[in-house]
Amino acid sequence: MEISDGAVRILAGLLTARTGQQLSVGRRWRVETALRPLLVRYAMPTLDLLVGKIVSGEVPQLADEAIEALLNHETFFFRDLAAFRQLETQGLGRLHAARAESKRLRVWSAGCSTGQEAYTLAMIFADRPERWAGWTIDILGTDLSPTAVARARAGRYSQFEIQRGLPIGHMLRCFDQQSDEWQASQALRDTVRFRVHNLLAVPPAGLFDVVLCRNVLLYFSADVRGLVFGRIASAMPADGLLMLGAGETVIGHTDRFVSDYECRGCYRKRVEDPRPALAPIADES
Repeated sequence: MEISDGAVRILAGLLTARTGQQLSVGRRWRVETALRPLLVRYAMPTLDLLVGKIVSGEVPQLADEAIEALLNHETFFFRDLAAFRQLETQGLGRLHAARAESKRLRVWSAGCSTGQEAYTLAMIFADRPERWAGWTIDILGTDLSPTAVARARAGRYSQFEIQRGLPIGHMLRCFDQQSDEWQASQALRDTVRFRVHNLLAVPPAGLFDVVLCRNVLLYFSADVRGLVFGRIASAMPADGLLMLGAGETVIGHTDRFVSDYECRGCYRKRVEDPRPALAPIADES
């Protein structure tokens, strides 16, 4: 089903205004597939008519539903396994020594989609009970999509989703099979919090020792990417770690972070950065 260039421009502008993301040429092919269920739901014959209804405001919720449909929720457990192993051995090992007195660690999975990344982090901590005994580990997963956050909280995954990256041992220890789905155990779900959050907004309250913002920034323009890096920097202590996706980097996009040569693939705040952190807002979790 065809969609006019004008309708695509309207959708692209709406997506950018609401989320900061760009509807690039490479993503245009997804528009028709993503919005087809809305055509069926509202009995509309064409995508241009659907966009017209969005513009007119005749169906108030249609804009939100279209944005939700256009968001990319691609994720899976232990995505880029080597990077997670590096984080576990080098990054968390260093923070374990640095936080030995307080025994508290806060981790933020930003743009967590349906929760697999946040639960991956929880399983990494659970795999080393002797290391983290007596510690308070706070893992927060956030995403722009209310639908994705609701799924993350439920921790329910299809057979296809559960097999993507999740080792069999973790599947059997940490998930319970329920008919054709698998649900994260109550013990695992109790270790992670989820909330709706837009990366363009002020970060959740407090400072996070580790921030994962993976495979999200590549959808932003250079200006928006710089804004998000600034937001993240304001939510981290001087010795915190930032982990990006395998194809992402801070180089050429921000001066707030530099490569962390002790933990390959991660970044730390630039020590001489004079800018103060943003004032925190109340935690809405």
